[in-house]
Amino acid sequence: MITTRNSSDVDQRAPAVERAPTRVAPYVWAVARISLGWVFLWAFLDKTFGLGYATPAERAWIDGGSPTGGFLGGVEGPFADFFQGLAGNAFIDWLFMLGLLGIGLAFILGIGMRIAAASAVVLLILMWMAVLPIVNNPFLDDHLVYAILAVGLAAANAGDTWGFGKAWAATDLVTRYPVLR
Repeated sequence: MITTRNSSDVDQRAPAVERAPTRVAPYVWAVARISLGWVFLWAFLDKTFGLGYATPAERAWIDGGSPTGGFLGGVEGPFADFFQGLAGNAFIDWLFMLGLLGIGLAFILGIGMRIAAASAVVLLILMWMAVLPIVNNPFLDDHLVYAILAVGLAAANAGDTWGFGKAWAATDLVTRYPVLR
């Protein structure tokens, strides 16, 4: 015989059990936010000072090197003409470097996450387009994964944990213009 239960059979007084991911998730997002922020900030620092990782000292921006010249100048693929035309342009160099710095600082500090995420998505999609065709995957690479992560960080208000997101959101400026959150 099959028996069924109706809602009156369930003890309504039993406390809800909070699942571990709910308690842990804000901290995982915070670590992801700070990590992605460091990826952008490190790229800025290495290109500015030629710390010898991706940028040798002799190509440092501070010593007259172009942060976009080497990479964009060597782009091959369907968008080669477009990106090669941008390579070494001083305006593009400044725009790229300010983007790296702004996105990196915003993510690390947890402020301006929406604008930082949107900026990161634009920058990362352009970088993804520059590396097409991808050698080891027909479509997906780290640029797109980082772009997805950036959107998730903003959507999860990841700047509120281990960051200044809550304080930033309470300012008059952000209250008036929520897009700055």
